[in-house]
Amino acid sequence: MTSGTCDFFVIGGGSGGVRAARMAARLGARVVLAEAAQLGGTCVNVGCVPKKLYSYAAHYADDFADARGFGWQVGEPVFDWATLRRNRAAEILRLNGVYEQLLASAGVQMVTGWARLAAPGCVEVQTEAGPQRFEARHILVATGGCPSVPDFPGREHVVTSDAMFDIDPFPRRLLVVGGGYIACEFASIFNGLGSRVTQLYRGSQLLRGFDDDLRHHIAQEMRRHGVDLHTSAQVASITRVESGLDVALADGRRLQVDAVLYATGRVPNVSGLGLEALGVAQGRDGAIRVDEHYATSVPGIHAIGDVTARLQLTPVALGEAMAVVDRLFGPARRRMDYDFVPTAVFTHPNIGTVGYSEAQAREKFGAVTVYRSEFRALRHTLSGRQERTLMKLVVDTASDRVVGVHMVGPEAGEIVQGFAVALKAGATKAVFDATVGIHPTLAEEFVTMRDPVAP
Repeated sequence: MTSGTCDFFVIGGGSGGVRAARMAARLGARVVLAEAAQLGGTCVNVGCVPKKLYSYAAHYADDFADARGFGWQVGEPVFDWATLRRNRAAEILRLNGVYEQLLASAGVQMVTGWARLAAPGCVEVQTEAGPQRFEARHILVATGGCPSVPDFPGREHVVTSDAMFDIDPFPRRLLVVGGGYIACEFASIFNGLGSRVTQLYRGSQLLRGFDDDLRHHIAQEMRRHGVDLHTSAQVASITRVESGLDVALADGRRLQVDAVLYATGRVPNVSGLGLEALGVAQGRDGAIRVDEHYATSVPGIHAIGDVTARLQLTPVALGEAMAVVDRLFGPARRRMDYDFVPTAVFTHPNIGTVGYSEAQAREKFGAVTVYRSEFRALRHTLSGRQERTLMKLVVDTASDRVVGVHMVGPEAGEIVQGFAVALKAGATKAVFDATVGIHPTLAEEFVTMRDPVAP
């Protein structure tokens, strides 16, 4: 067994782990990073990046149809699944190389293999050449999350989001089970690419935790786009038959599909890390418990990102990584602020949101004033599409501060990102009102809403 020493050992080469390793090395630390799969983690390989690329691809179906209203004579478009998969794979491979180059240029030692905590201050990595052991002053666990599928008859026939990017053959009939952002995104994507998509969710409405107006609006728009959405429904069993998969629902209905995607949540990726043996405190689904400095219950071991099951967002993991590195090797001034973290859901149409939902704001602030606008975008006056945009502001009545911005519409994430800066800065509704809008744009609606809706 080979061995070595370092100041900082990072377990996991996803976004948070790579950022932590790079920044620590830049500050002069001797850093080792272990990763068993491709660098970049979920986000780069089977998450944010490929999902957004596929979302772009799916939008072209609408674009071809919309073009006719603007005078373009477009022939019948033909989609080639193999081309999209091949081009996506090439881009992800390029990004893997970029991550490797960033680590190498920073002086990080990379080890390919599965790492586990062997003892306090000690990590053992199983590599193809044999086990390697490292003594480290500080250890960071950044192993992310992994899809979770409940146990039921026929569970072996389903796929998770990790497999959807290369599923073969292309599923002409796809069942998506789940109502979170991953389920809604894949339902929208494959619907746009040409699948006949049915989506089931056991709850009463999609996207639990988002603003209620936004939830109802996106459900309506997904149905309008062609997704056969059923709430308060769940799978009882799945059986493989000659024509594909026979899905029995709990209410007695049956569906015939080619593939079933289960997107019912992700859990912390902690299996095989050796946490229990060292006494690292864990919570629900094995999530590593950390304090405000991301320190675990065992001195010298820290954890960030999805493995802690806080906010499961790549930019949050990056911010946590910077805070940990600054505390261990820098002036310890950085903090990760979880207030007003914006996010987007790449459904069709997109969702962008930052701050409090109306219900959350009423609970926290008491009296709130709500502004809401729903309209058909200018583009669709000629395209003929009936898609409608929703934009909503939630204001703390006492302070006049805008505490929630919510949107369902084209490029919602791009628009809300800018307004997230305003909310972080504490902008009031008066400031919004005094801001001149860019006309004609969707975004100007956020600074022209004057009349609050009835409570």
